[in-house]
This record gives sequence, structure tokens and C-alpha cells, in this order.
Amino acid sequence: MGLFGTKVSKVRVTANVSDEKVVRSFLEKLIETIGIEAEIKIKETREEISVDIFGENVGALIGKHGDTLYSLSYLLKLMVNKGRDDYKRVVVDVENYRKQREEVLVGMANRAAARVAKYKRPVSLAPMPACERRVIHAALQTNSNVESVSQGEEPNRCVVVRVKPYTKVF
Repeated sequence: MGLFGTKVSKVRVTANVSDEKVVRSFLEKLIETIGIEAEIKIKETREEISVDIFGENVGALIGKHGDTLYSLSYLLKLMVNKGRDDYKRVVVDVENYRKQREEVLVGMANRAAARVAKYKRPVSLAPMPACERRVIHAALQTNSNVESVSQGEEPNRCVVVRVKPYTKVF
């Protein structure tokens, strides 16, 4: 108003960009840089952003054993959750790789459980990322004969399937 003197003020303005827009722009730049043609489908809920990428020659986005795909999900999760109070999960899938990998992991878990039940000796699976270990644990959760535990330090953390300890009920 200028009645009692003036004071210089600084105002910081930030644009409110949607999470979907952040994810889409990052992926479009990445895909363009790699030089592949792909279609990006994004579904957003309050708790999760699900990204499906389809196209030809998109194997570069998956990487060896899904390493690139998991790293991409991690980067996007960091970008989306930066400066937030609430957490939003980001799941990226390329050509349904995650679904196919989940089926392989469930089969691997069931074969390990059968071996443990037969020989009564623990079976250690290969080191894998946390999201894959979670699938193994979930697959064996309802099995009454075996249990699964994660052992080791990242990046060599693996799942060990072992006989469930006998608990006496009185």
C-alpha cells in the first residue's frame, strides 16, 4: 500500500505439474534419446502410477534380467516423490515383462519349495532385487511346509527357502 514505507519482497512461484506429466515427459525424452519408437500408457491412482510401454526393439528399456527396467522405476519414483509428504508407488512395465517374470519367479519358488519339502534342506535362490524377492515370499506365504527369508546384503541379497520350524501348540 505504501502508507508506512516500502519493502522489497521476493516471491518464489512453482508450477504445479501433475505426476503423470513428469513421468510422461521423462520417458518421452528417454525413448527419443535411445532412438526407439514406443507407446506409453499411464494409469494413475492415489497410491500408484502404473506405466506400460509397448513398441518394437524396446529390449533396451528392460536390460539384462530387468535391471534397466527396475532402475527406471526407481528413478521415476524419486522424481515423483521428491518434496512430497505422501508416498506414491511407480511401476514401469515394458511389453509385459514384469508379468512374465512374475510367472517365472512363482514357478521357481514352487520348485524350490518342493525340493525343500523332499530333501529337508534349505535352498538358496540367486540374488535378486527386492521386488522379485517380494514375489517369491508372496508365492510361498500360503505353503504350510516351508518358509522364505531374505539373507545377505544388497546387491547380493537372496531368498532362502527352508523347512518351517515345528511349533508345538498346547
